[in-house]
Amino acid sequence: YIFYTDWAWTSFVVFSISQSTMLVVGAIYYMLFTGVPGTATYYATIMTIYTWVAKGAWFALGYPYDFVVVPVWIPSAMLLDLAYWATRRNKHAAMLIGGVLVGMSLPLFNMINLLLVADPLEMAFKYPRPTLPPYMTPIEPQVGKFYNSP
Repeated sequence: YIFYTDWAWTSFVVFSISQSTMLVVGAIYYMLFTGVPGTATYYATIMTIYTWVAKGAWFALGYPYDFVVVPVWIPSAMLLDLAYWATRRNKHAAMLIGGVLVGMSLPLFNMINLLLVADPLEMAFKYPRPTLPPYMTPIEPQVGKFYNSP
């Protein structure tokens, strides 16, 4: 929570670029080699389900429900499939137009998504970081304690 609060804009930009790239490269690669339109949406659905599973796992470990935010991949993937369908004859146009559509829409959808998440700073105070386990707790040096010991 603290990391996201302190680095919110940087995190948003980095995650937007990485998620857009992940969707476009994976889906275009799959579409170019299978030739099946609609695969970007399929790919995005799989990534969304994986993230739901991760969200559930973290929640089961005792973290708050908002700890993992599921990115909004599916609408951008639908735009990518639409671009692929509209430019069937020219695969480079599919990549260029589809990539631009995803690159512009995915950050927008995710910004709306992130605005709905509970305030990270408030969550940080509500769920403080866990204390260190006993084996990692620093031990104060016992200087001179056994100086007079036989």
